[in-house]
Amino acid sequence: MADQTFLSWPFFDDNHREHAAHLNTWASENLGDIDHTDTDTACRDLVQRLGQAGWLMSTAGDRLDVRTLALSREILARHDGLADFAFAMQGLGTGAISLFGSADQKAQWLPKTRAGEAISAFALTEPQSGSDVANSTMTAVRDGDDYVLNGQKTWISNGGIADVYTVFARTGEAPGAKGLSAFIVPADLPGFEVTERQQVIAPHPLATLSFTDCRIPASAMLGQPGQGFKIAMSVLDVFRTTVAAAALGFARRALDEALTRVTSRQVQGAPLFELQMVQGHIAEMALDVDAAALLIYRAGWAKDSGAPRVTREAAMAKLFATDQAQQIIDKAVQLHGGDGVRKGQKVEELYRDIRALRIYEGASDVQKVVIARQALSAHTSEH
Repeated sequence: MADQTFLSWPFFDDNHREHAAHLNTWASENLGDIDHTDTDTACRDLVQRLGQAGWLMSTAGDRLDVRTLALSREILARHDGLADFAFAMQGLGTGAISLFGSADQKAQWLPKTRAGEAISAFALTEPQSGSDVANSTMTAVRDGDDYVLNGQKTWISNGGIADVYTVFARTGEAPGAKGLSAFIVPADLPGFEVTERQQVIAPHPLATLSFTDCRIPASAMLGQPGQGFKIAMSVLDVFRTTVAAAALGFARRALDEALTRVTSRQVQGAPLFELQMVQGHIAEMALDVDAAALLIYRAGWAKDSGAPRVTREAAMAKLFATDQAQQIIDKAVQLHGGDGVRKGQKVEELYRDIRALRIYEGASDVQKVVIARQALSAHTSEH
């Protein structure tokens, strides 16, 4: 079992510790035999199972507790990457509804997504605008009591299996970021089409979505016209920290696998761990795990304690935790030798699982820009 002593840190309340203990027990009993062969079917099944067991309750509501979300992702990722994905997308997909939805919008969708009866997705990225959200070109034109959507979204997680999408489109109140709005779009609307399913090294449901004169009622808008960028950034401010937590879960599992390997493998009649270079690798892995955890749960604690934005803290957590998890997993593969790249080995699976986390919800290089701008802004305001 991965180290649990971090749960005694002052970042957590007793309810967080109880949640972690119960979820870890459930995951140990229920996530050992996930069949990843058919990714769509596996994700649908996982959403349903997570919902029936009550674990999706934390993904939607009037208040999103970041520490609970982060602990959930860390634990699920340590057990199974696809289970983490299924959990995370229920939160990200409905995050805008939780934070900005009307009472009617919340009542229509949140009970279904929390119960695992409806799958959600967050549709922000476009073919020509990934991290540059303000450059989005998909349009939503007002026509009487409706809006008409035209354009494309791509690399959309849960694309093709989601029942409801939070979609961001340009309504034109102002140039750039101030001219975007957010909409709730059910998957069965005329004019909506899944035009491509994308395959990646760690299989997840991903798709390109096309909207051709797709008509939705004006009541499907989240918040006010022109608030789309604010809504997207507010959602990412919450869930970016949880991406770091998923990376931490992968890293903890890699460290566990490495410890098992070096204590059971013999080299010239002695355990592998007696080699000083191996001890050096283990020390670096353990150090990076704890450093990542400190950054992650600082960001979660700050947000849950009432900070209006944790852009800097979340960016630091995501950058460090995802980059260091990549290195931790690489060390684990190295310590496994040839077995480390054998299909079916856990460390080989982790090696594929981790790479995307350094890209989605703000690539590592973008996080560096965010952190630098925050530091420069703070310095300028002080002088």
